[in-house]
Amino acid sequence: MRLVIVTGMSGGGKQTAMKMLEDIGFYCVDNLPVPLVDKLVELIAMPNSEITKLAIGLDVRADQNFDDAYKILTQLKRDGYQLETIFMDANESTLIRRYKESRRMHPLSGVGERVEDGIHKERLILEDIKKEADYVFDTSNLLTRDLKEEFSRIFVTGEDYNGLMVNIMSFGFKHGIPTDADLVFDVRFLPNPYYIEELKHQTGNDAAVQKYVMSFDEARQFLAKLEDMLTFLIPGYVNEGKHQLVVAIGCTGGQHRSVTLANELYKKMKDTGNFGLALSHRDSK
Repeated sequence: MRLVIVTGMSGGGKQTAMKMLEDIGFYCVDNLPVPLVDKLVELIAMPNSEITKLAIGLDVRADQNFDDAYKILTQLKRDGYQLETIFMDANESTLIRRYKESRRMHPLSGVGERVEDGIHKERLILEDIKKEADYVFDTSNLLTRDLKEEFSRIFVTGEDYNGLMVNIMSFGFKHGIPTDADLVFDVRFLPNPYYIEELKHQTGNDAAVQKYVMSFDEARQFLAKLEDMLTFLIPGYVNEGKHQLVVAIGCTGGQHRSVTLANELYKKMKDTGNFGLALSHRDSK
């Protein structure tokens, strides 16, 4: 039996992960009380059970001790179960924004406390289980379709997972540099399609803009050099245990040049290495 535990930060995407596992054939049980975890596993693992893939969702709550969950998972491994742990995460600003949008209180925020207080408490509680998780997904800039691809790659086709998700992001400098960017590249040295009337109201997702930007030798050279540098850097980030690498490519407004180069870089690096790859356009219409 393949046994997967889904946990992580509240607002990090656990429910989405559970739904994806269910779609690929896992029997999913969410919000199971911690004392029942080992009992459910023992029941499902009985010889006459028809369930071969089980996913259990575990949340941090104010009314139960998550240390007990950690102990139970450790014991299941000692008992010989092939246990895999998925940890769903996101940066603090993303978690706060998601809570504000949902108008929900954080489960660990006490009376009069802010969402930030609950997030801080939760990170401390989950620190150990995150360190030992088999898969860590940072959904701060991860699109649902990219997460779905990763789940399919790991749990359907059985490909290896090295723990790094590379997010290629376009942005506009006039809107500020992305706060979570690890590497920032400025493509404002390229001619700006904004000043060409027929291209002004299009973006780097449109063929005409792409053709114009990539018609310059400087753009093609930049793309080749950037791909070469990332190919060199990524194995080092993997060895250091980094889970997410945000590569931010910026132009003035984040509409034309940065979008084009981000798209081209994504196409060149797609399926070229043992890492996840995502694409996002922060400021593009």
